[in-house]
Amino acid sequence: MVCDSPQSGASYRWLQQYKRLHAQHGPIDLIIEADGDESERVQAFAQAVTYFDSVLEDLVGELVFLRTPCSELSEHRFESTIAKRMHDSASQFGGVFVTPMAAVAGSVAEMTLAAMCAQRHLSRAFVNNGGDIAVHLQPGYQYNIGICDNPMTGNQSANTLINSASTIRGIASSGWHGRSHSLGIADAVTVLADSAAIADVAATLIANRVDLANNEKIKRTAARELSPESDLGEQAVTIDVAALSLSEKHQALSQGQRYAASLVSQGIIDSAYLSLQGEHALAGATQSIQWRHSA
Repeated sequence: MVCDSPQSGASYRWLQQYKRLHAQHGPIDLIIEADGDESERVQAFAQAVTYFDSVLEDLVGELVFLRTPCSELSEHRFESTIAKRMHDSASQFGGVFVTPMAAVAGSVAEMTLAAMCAQRHLSRAFVNNGGDIAVHLQPGYQYNIGICDNPMTGNQSANTLINSASTIRGIASSGWHGRSHSLGIADAVTVLADSAAIADVAATLIANRVDLANNEKIKRTAARELSPESDLGEQAVTIDVAALSLSEKHQALSQGQRYAASLVSQGIIDSAYLSLQGEHALAGATQSIQWRHSA
């Protein structure tokens, strides 16, 4: 079943009726799933669609400010709820260059899920926005989520079990292979946090720290050369990484790991899993999050 919204231009396709929905509008591409009583799921999906129809318009309406560094936005007041959420999330990461756009994918997932679950009784639900995921869990329910080492190969060497007792409600990934540009060389950084918006920003910033300065094996170009409207402007983003030595991998990963550990110690994120050319590093781990590595 395919349905297009005449008002917004968004399109919707059932992957499994009243169970899993594919929603797409411009660059936003969501997979939405819900478990529970069918009547509740029907209403929950209707609420998700109603909210999603307006998301892109809200973002475009404030895009100039959403692409502005948070350090320059102290006096600005955003109009839409999602823009406020993006700004509030990115602003928690002081002392670094970051714009509200670093939280866009996670915020869309989070806000769509919130609209979907409002006054509904769902045993569990998620909204997956290209790998940035917001989850809802009632007591006694859980999600077992695979952790991708490299989106180009789809290889997974770890996973995490998130249960209803955990505070984790957001998962996000970043890296130079991803949809957004990266200043670093991580194949993938996956972050778990209490919100998808926070996890989104953290994954971006940690991935930026996985890097080797002035290394000839890394090719970069100005972000604006790839995307004229990029919020990164003239900053050099990674476009290729040749094979690295084991010591180079460990050096780059350790830099990202130290920054991730600082975010864990501040209580901003729960944990992070970093991957670079077959090597891995972990920052933070709780009893409710069990990382299982394959041999």
